[in-house]
Amino acid sequence: MIYLVTGGERSGKSSYAQNVALELSQNPMYVATARKWDGDFQKRIDRHQSERDENWTNVEEEKNLSEIDFKGKVAVVDCVTLWLTNFFVDTKNDVELCLELAKAEIEKLAEIEDTTIIIITNEIGMGVHAETHIGRKFVELQGWVNQFIAKKADKVTFMVSGLPMQVK
Repeated sequence: MIYLVTGGERSGKSSYAQNVALELSQNPMYVATARKWDGDFQKRIDRHQSERDENWTNVEEEKNLSEIDFKGKVAVVDCVTLWLTNFFVDTKNDVELCLELAKAEIEKLAEIEDTTIIIITNEIGMGVHAETHIGRKFVELQGWVNQFIAKKADKVTFMVSGLPMQVK
């Protein structure tokens, strides 16, 4: 089963997803897709890790989510935006290749039986218009991947000001 939790920045996505995971499992998995870009980003990662207790299994995977053993588990994948950023940077901003790689990974996740994967993403296209050509390309990529995941998802929740709205 795939759940997609989407919304704007600081809309409550991560808290909501983690609470759903804890309702479904005493020992959920947390998959962090963030790349450690600098010291400030490391502080953000440390803060997120401190919010989860010893019941969580923490896994770090920048791109190859399908290589994680999800079978029989409840997992939160946080987040699509950071995950796509890793593909985008590594492919030198090749949107078509990123889209192909991301879709292939999601297809593999959708095939896993006896698992619940709660995927967190951002609706970055609802924010400020990107100033650069590269930024606009990334916003388009994010939107297309969000649509693809939403179609594959069994349940989609849109977070607004900390409140969940069931979309699918």
